[in-house]
Amino acid sequence: MKALITGSEGFVGQHLAEHLSKEGDEVFCSDLSLGGPDLLDPVGTTGLIAKVQPDHVYHLAGQADVRASWEDPLMTFRVNAEGTLNVLRACQLSNVKRVICISSAEVYGSVEESELPITERHAINPSNPYAASKSAAEVLCKQMNSQGLQIMRARSFNHFGPGQKENFVVAALTKRMLLAQQLEQSEILVGNLATIRDFTDVRDVVRAYRLILTKGEGGNVYNVCSGIGRKISELATTLLSKINSELELKLDTKLQRPSDTPVLIGDYSKLHKQTGWEPRIGFDRTIEDTIEFTRTLMTQEL
Repeated sequence: MKALITGSEGFVGQHLAEHLSKEGDEVFCSDLSLGGPDLLDPVGTTGLIAKVQPDHVYHLAGQADVRASWEDPLMTFRVNAEGTLNVLRACQLSNVKRVICISSAEVYGSVEESELPITERHAINPSNPYAASKSAAEVLCKQMNSQGLQIMRARSFNHFGPGQKENFVVAALTKRMLLAQQLEQSEILVGNLATIRDFTDVRDVVRAYRLILTKGEGGNVYNVCSGIGRKISELATTLLSKINSELELKLDTKLQRPSDTPVLIGDYSKLHKQTGWEPRIGFDRTIEDTIEFTRTLMTQEL
């Protein structure tokens, strides 16, 4: 199977490329850092897909930082919505069979406790510019799905693991804690620790993406999650325990987002029923692998 990944050099893209190769797929990678076309360049995007002629497209490229979306909502919307439109139109022109577009659980917005865990039937209610851009991209996916071009959507909840960038909470906390330990500091600054999130190992997530694309139904949306909610404070405590540190965590309002969804916990039963997927990698192992990766990276940076 010939597969094209957009955003292949990102955190998830690199793990996905490795997984697809292990599964025997012929993998083609596209990323701005590799000289690939900008998502806002329809001619370049069409040319790429026409050249590769993939059977499947994994559309991961986009602007994925919620904080950055508040700083530049227009660019976030264009890259995530208009960029998705350009990819899907290019797929139509080249007769691509199946596409998976990666969305986000952020599209659900604030959810009452009585409505948890969140299923795919829950209405979308975006509460930040990033979520709004992903919601718009989802509408395009649903509209453009057809018998000839089957488009699946994955609503990913929080995922983490080795290789994640520092603008995401786990990687950021891990590096700050390790650096403070090296410098023998007694405290670090942190943002909101009260929010509750559903964390899944990135290696489980990319396995879900391939199963959705190969076994899912066109026009459908699938939650990719663990089904377990954890406060960010629990995440921080686990990190401190694994690092063997007694750092004090000091709240800094500057590190908080303008708007933060209080609770996001998903239900992956639809994905399990249709593909057999379920998480395999435990929370503690992912934490340990993330710490090990970050330590190695910090050593290389010295």
